[in-house]
Amino acid sequence: MSNNTNPNYFRLGIFVLAAIGVLLAVVLIFGSGKFFKKSFHVETYIKQSVTGLDTGAAVRFRGVKVGQVSFIGLTGDTYERDTPLLDRREYVVVRMQIFGDGVDSQDFAGLIKNGMRARVKSMGITGVNYVELDFSSNASQYPPLPYHWKPEYEVVPSLPNQADEIISGIQKLIGALNALDVDGTQKKFDALLGNLNLLMAGDGKENSGLVSSVKDLNVLLARIAKVTDKGELEVLINQLVATMVSLRQTVSSVQGDTTATMENIRQATENLNEFSRIASQSPSTLIWGEPPPKITPPMNGVQK
Repeated sequence: MSNNTNPNYFRLGIFVLAAIGVLLAVVLIFGSGKFFKKSFHVETYIKQSVTGLDTGAAVRFRGVKVGQVSFIGLTGDTYERDTPLLDRREYVVVRMQIFGDGVDSQDFAGLIKNGMRARVKSMGITGVNYVELDFSSNASQYPPLPYHWKPEYEVVPSLPNQADEIISGIQKLIGALNALDVDGTQKKFDALLGNLNLLMAGDGKENSGLVSSVKDLNVLLARIAKVTDKGELEVLINQLVATMVSLRQTVSSVQGDTTATMENIRQATENLNEFSRIASQSPSTLIWGEPPPKITPPMNGVQK
């Protein structure tokens, strides 16, 4: 009986070995040789929900696949087991396997310092998410999440999910609308409308209103147009020019008379100064006109 069963075991063993060989070949072919690629691991911490992100999801850098998600869990199960439940941060830990021969974990650490961040994105309407690695210009607005444990791999700071940001913005908008004083705003608007009506129609007292002012302006413009059409404006301008010419001539005549008068006053002043000088030097000239003759005394009692 044993002679009849031994060949069956031999055939079964050959079949099992062949199946294992075929399985290994399929894994190597369809795995694109990833088992022999150089890779390293990094991880990121996310505070929001990661629904739609599963193990094996793609990790992309600017749309190019550079790795895959290797682990998804909570920090409470990986790093905070000894921390009281109420004190745990309970971040989502996403570990990624990065493939590449020209970069290692140390180079990746330098990229992180230059602003590289991780963000969960969705591929259209399919609901399948992936991890996008890219440099962010507003990285300073989202500081890394704080933690107190020693991470197993290099940590890539995360950015909020775009969907969460949109929802958060909508919630803030709704909160701002709820905080508005609708009644007070309506009262101010009613007061503004009242002021506008008063400005347009006037109050019937000192304020005649904008409508009445426009009517008066139209009447004034009509009068100006009427004067212009009759030629009276041209006559008025000619008369004004003639008046200006006459005024200029009058000013010139007065200026000439003033010059002559000033010359006469100057000459009179000079004569008065000359008269004062003569009077101080020879007062007799004021009586005789000329100085008296000089008297010569006689010599030896005889007068010649």
